[in-house]
Amino acid sequence: MEDKGEVKCIKFSLGNKILAVQRTPKVVDFINFIPDLPQTEYSQECKTKNANILSFCWITANEIVFITDQGIEFYQVLPDKRSLKLLKNQSINVNWCMYSPETAVLLLSTTVHGNVLQPFYFRSGTMSKMPKFEIELPASPKSANLSLSDIIMATIYGQLYVLYLKHQPRTPNNPGAEVILYYLPREGQCKKMHILKLNTTGKFALNVVDNLVVVHHQSSQTSMLFDIKLRAEFDGAVTIHHQVLPALSIHPCKIPRAGPSAVTAQSPVSCELYSSSWTVFQPDIIINASEGYLWCLQIKLQPIVHMLQDKGRLMDFLLQRKDCKMVILSVCCQMLSAAERGSLPVIAIIFDKLNQVYKEYLEAEQNYTLAVESGTSRSSVTQKRPVRAQAVIDQSDMYTHVLSVFTEKKDLPHKFVSAVLMEYIRSLNQYQITVQHYLYELVIKTLVQHSLFYMLHQFLQYHVLSDSKPLACLLLSLESTYPPAHQLSLDMLKRLSTANDEIVEVLLSKHQVLGALRFVRSVGSHDNISARKFLDAARQTGDAMLFYTTFKFFEQRNQRLRGSSHFTPGEHCEEHVTHFKNLFGEQALLTSTMI
Repeated sequence: MEDKGEVKCIKFSLGNKILAVQRTPKVVDFINFIPDLPQTEYSQECKTKNANILSFCWITANEIVFITDQGIEFYQVLPDKRSLKLLKNQSINVNWCMYSPETAVLLLSTTVHGNVLQPFYFRSGTMSKMPKFEIELPASPKSANLSLSDIIMATIYGQLYVLYLKHQPRTPNNPGAEVILYYLPREGQCKKMHILKLNTTGKFALNVVDNLVVVHHQSSQTSMLFDIKLRAEFDGAVTIHHQVLPALSIHPCKIPRAGPSAVTAQSPVSCELYSSSWTVFQPDIIINASEGYLWCLQIKLQPIVHMLQDKGRLMDFLLQRKDCKMVILSVCCQMLSAAERGSLPVIAIIFDKLNQVYKEYLEAEQNYTLAVESGTSRSSVTQKRPVRAQAVIDQSDMYTHVLSVFTEKKDLPHKFVSAVLMEYIRSLNQYQITVQHYLYELVIKTLVQHSLFYMLHQFLQYHVLSDSKPLACLLLSLESTYPPAHQLSLDMLKRLSTANDEIVEVLLSKHQVLGALRFVRSVGSHDNISARKFLDAARQTGDAMLFYTTFKFFEQRNQRLRGSSHFTPGEHCEEHVTHFKNLFGEQALLTSTMI
C-alpha cells in the first residue's frame, strides 16, 4: 500500500476481497483484491457536512456502514466501478458504536450520558431501526457516563444480549459490581433479563465462551463463570445469578523464547496473566499488546466434574456445553463406581435429564422426517434437519460406555446393579422411548449371572421387560440354566402374535411335535404348514406312535382340502409314506385317528 499517512482503522470485507482503510476523520479508502481488477485505491467521503467518521463496519462482502458523530451512512461498494452507492442514511447524535456480525445488529450510544442505546438491523441491503432502550446508570457519581468499555454485545443460547458492566462500590447494602444482561429481540422492546453478581469491585473484562459469560477480574487474577440457563433466583422481574464455581485463574501459559537458536533452546517464559495491557474482543479473544500474542479462550470441562458436588446441577451445566458427551459419560461411570456409588434417586434424576434431551432430539428428527415425507419442507424454509448435539446421549452410548462396563464390576452389590439397569429402562419408558433389546438382554444376563431367577420371572410376568423376538430367543438359550425360561419364551412369542413360525420351530426343536400341531391349529395356520417338516421332526424322535399320529393328521388335512388322503409330489413326503407302510402296513393308510 502507498504510504498516505497514519492508519486509524483497517478492515477487510467478508471474503477478504475489498480492503477498507481510514486515515482521516472524513474519508475511507478502498483497495480491490479481486482478480482482473486494478488495485488502485478509491475513496468515499462521508456525506454529512461537518461530520467525523467514528468507525465503519462491513455488513456483507460489498456492503459497508459508516458511523459518524452525526449518524450512519449505509453504502453498497461497487468494486468494478471503483465507487460507492449510498443506500440509506440516518441522522442521530452518536457517542460511540458497537457491531455484532453474527446478528447484523449495530448499536449506537446517544444522549449526553451515552446511556440511551439505539440499535439498527441490516438485512438484504436494507437497514431497519429497532426500538431504543436506556441503560440504568449507577446512582453515584451523578456525572457518570456510559462507556464503550462497559458494554458488550453477545449471542448467548441463540439470543442477542447487551451486557452492561455496572461498577458500584461495596457497601453493607451493595455487594459490588454486577453485569446486567438486556435481551435484544429482533422485534419488540429490549428487556432487562439477568443480573450476574460479581461480589467485588475493580477492573473487569468480559468474554462469552460456549454460552458462558466469563468475567475476568484483574486485581485477584481470577475469572468467574456464569451460566444463565442454570436454576437461579427470580425476583419477579429479573433472574439473579451467582458464579457457577469459585473464581479460578486461567490455566498458565508458556511462550517460547524468540531470537537465535541459543536463546530459543532455553526453557519457555511464563506468560503474564491478567496483564494491564490485555485487550479483550468478543466473543473469546484476548490480546496481550505488550507481548504481541493473541489467544482464544476455552473452557476445560473435565476438571469441573470434581468441583460441582451437586450432580443434578453439574449435569444441567454439562448438557449445555459443546464438547460434553464423553465428560457426561465419565460422570455416569463415576456415579456408578464402587468408590462413589451414588444414591438411586440421584442416579434417576441424571438418567431423566439425559433422556429428556434424547427425547427432544428424537421428536425433532421424527417431525423433520414427517415433514419431508409430506412434502411440507419444500415450501417451508424454516424446516431444517435437526443437528445431533454432543448432549444427545442415546441408548447405544449408555450401553457401550457406561452400563455394559458397570455390570462387569465384581465389587458392586448385584441388587444395586440390577436396580440401576431398571432405573435407566424406567426413565426411557417415562419419556416413551422404545427400549432397545440389548438393554433387556443386559438385564437378563445380569440377573442370571447372580441367580436372581425369581426377579427375572417377576420382570417377565409383569411385563417390566417388553416382549421381543430377540428377548425370547435369549430366554430359550437360558433353558439349561433355568428350565422355566423355555415356557417363558414360548409365552412371550405367543403374546407377540407375529412370531408363530418361531414358536413352531422352538416346539419342533424340543421334539414337541403334537404341541406344535395343536398350536398351528389354534392360530388357524394348519392348512398352510409344511407336512414334511413335521414328519421329519416326528420321525427323528424314534417314537412310532408319535410318527403315526402326525402322519394321520396330514392325511386328514389332505382329505379335507383335496378330497384325497395322498400327498402331492410337491410336498416331497414319499420317504415318509414308505416309512409309514414299513411300520404299520399298507392297510393302516385307510384308518383314521384324532389329535
